Amino acid sequence: MKYIQIAGTDLQVSNIVMGNMRLKQLSLSEAETLIRTAMEEKINFFDHADIYGGGECESYFSEAIGMNASLREQMILQSKCGIRKGFFDFSKEHIIASTEGILKRLNTDYLDILLLHRPDALVEPEEVAEAFDELEKSGKVRHFGVSNHTPMQTELLQKHLSQKLIVNQLQFSIAHTPMIDSGIAFNMNVDQSVNRDSGILDYCRLNGITVQAWSPFQKGFFNGPFLGDLEEYAELNKLIDSLADKYNVANTAIAVAWITRHPANIQVVTGTMNLGRLKDCCQGSDIPLTREEWYGIYKAAGNILP
Repeated sequence: MKYIQIAGTDLQVSNIVMGNMRLKQLSLSEAETLIRTAMEEKINFFDHADIYGGGECESYFSEAIGMNASLREQMILQSKCGIRKGFFDFSKEHIIASTEGILKRLNTDYLDILLLHRPDALVEPEEVAEAFDELEKSGKVRHFGVSNHTPMQTELLQKHLSQKLIVNQLQFSIAHTPMIDSGIAFNMNVDQSVNRDSGILDYCRLNGITVQAWSPFQKGFFNGPFLGDLEEYAELNKLIDSLADKYNVANTAIAVAWITRHPANIQVVTGTMNLGRLKDCCQGSDIPLTREEWYGIYKAAGNILP
């Protein structure tokens, strides 16, 4: 397992993250086995959100493993808040109340990282700053970040915050690559050159913000997995299978390795509840794909190189 240090912190984190959005699909014993297997595979980072299962996934997580002080110190726990039923809410009151609920459900005194889940168009950065200051001063949250935020949305928040935003969780996979498309096809009159991401990846690298890739196996916005899709992604699957044979790993590992190969040191947030697939993901932590292989995968997914 490859570990990276999140800039501006003492956090040494696995570049594979166990996401817990679907944890309630499992029985308690199955959930415990999955979490403990993740730890055995050297994953030390666990991602949550207050909306996953209506908050029940956080409770389920702590119950499944019997959360205690010893276990807690082996984990880096991250959760997210700001999404409510039918609207977004970055008010001071909601951020603090959400965090209190998260801590109670996870049976812990503190979060390593709290993320603002999706941008609130009605955000008042001064309120966010007050909430973060209170949570940090009380020791309930050690670090803060965002999810699905543009560079300017991040800048607006950062201007008012005492704390550095250290993470941005963004959708990224071989079949969903707006973070790199326009940069590769810059100044060309093709669809790929349209700037849809405001240069978010370069912005994060310039500002020492760790990118976490969610839905690493999805094509588009929840349009299903590209692995095994021999209608739309036959060429891509053929190449991935060939590289899986070369590196003696599962195809899932190659899909993960394509992301972890990027020098931005991106963390990959897995959402699988399948034990074998989780282990396959871990195999992709540090596969040394060559430049030729990396670009070959990008092209096989239907992208162009000038």
